[in-house]
Amino acid sequence: MVDLRSDTVTRPTRAMRSVMAEAEVGDDVFGDDPTVNDLEAYVAGLFGHEAALFAPSGSMANQIALQLHVPPGGELLAGADAHVVTYEVGAAAAIGGISTRTWPSVGADLDVDQIAAMIRPAGYPSVPTRAIAVEQTHNLGGGTVVPLATLQALRDVAQKSGVALHCDGARIWHAHIADGVPLAAYGACFDTLSVCLSKGLGAPVGSLIVGSRDHIARARVLRKRMGGGMRQVGILAAAGRHALDNHITRLAEDHTRARKLAEALAPLGVVDPSRIRTNLVPLDLSKSSLDAPTLAAQAAKQGVLIAPMLPHIARVVTHLDVDDEGIDQAIVVLGGLLAGSF
Repeated sequence: MVDLRSDTVTRPTRAMRSVMAEAEVGDDVFGDDPTVNDLEAYVAGLFGHEAALFAPSGSMANQIALQLHVPPGGELLAGADAHVVTYEVGAAAAIGGISTRTWPSVGADLDVDQIAAMIRPAGYPSVPTRAIAVEQTHNLGGGTVVPLATLQALRDVAQKSGVALHCDGARIWHAHIADGVPLAAYGACFDTLSVCLSKGLGAPVGSLIVGSRDHIARARVLRKRMGGGMRQVGILAAAGRHALDNHITRLAEDHTRARKLAEALAPLGVVDPSRIRTNLVPLDLSKSSLDAPTLAAQAAKQGVLIAPMLPHIARVVTHLDVDDEGIDQAIVVLGGLLAGSF
């Protein structure tokens, strides 16, 4: 079975399992786990920030970061297809009491002037804008990469407006490889970032919140409040550190395989290969007789798993557990199914 539903389906490599088994551990709620402490310091340094905090999931990391910046009743601005407002089951409102307002998600870039015009100052009875969230890379955008110059321009707008800027960087490692932008350059654009170890990098679980010492001290309280305080979690942190040390540069292989698949399916009109920058390949089935759930079900019968995201959008994701042979199999199966659907 070739599983291309997500880059979260990867399993720990033999080498990763070995470092997990040998990890030195302690009680992280007391701050006593040396492996977690090492991972947090290392990731903070990668992004040029003072501190970081390990969290069980990317959604928890995002929601903690948003609560750092936006008090109950405050407003968050984000893209209409942003993960923090579409795939985190309303957590910003349900847990943080945060109001959200969105801009249309169009293409790979952001309209900084449009976002600047949306910022509302404090003053009765308006809902003041407290933070802006940017996704890098963008999941529903097909793994698109926001250019560094755009992020720097948005940073200037946020600073002048007194608004915080957060990055949902679940796949920021892919942006780093695709554009060659140093992680510290991305870090300089944001007040906080969430970065994921289980998407693309192959760790079994975990994300980190990156920010100032003050932010992370407050984040630790919020993590405990949300049930995210963990004990001998160095076993998981060791997997994350191994992934960072060994699996970042190889992401280029996933990008190459994604483009190979896109180029093979391009003649069917379901994908534009020029837009595939990273490891996500969205398939537009709007002109096909197959909807996304049907295509996924039929492909699964032939040994290829893909994810139906919307009624007429399916997603294919390359990752370290799928090699060239797997991509070739996916091309044969998906190409055969799609060829007969027009």
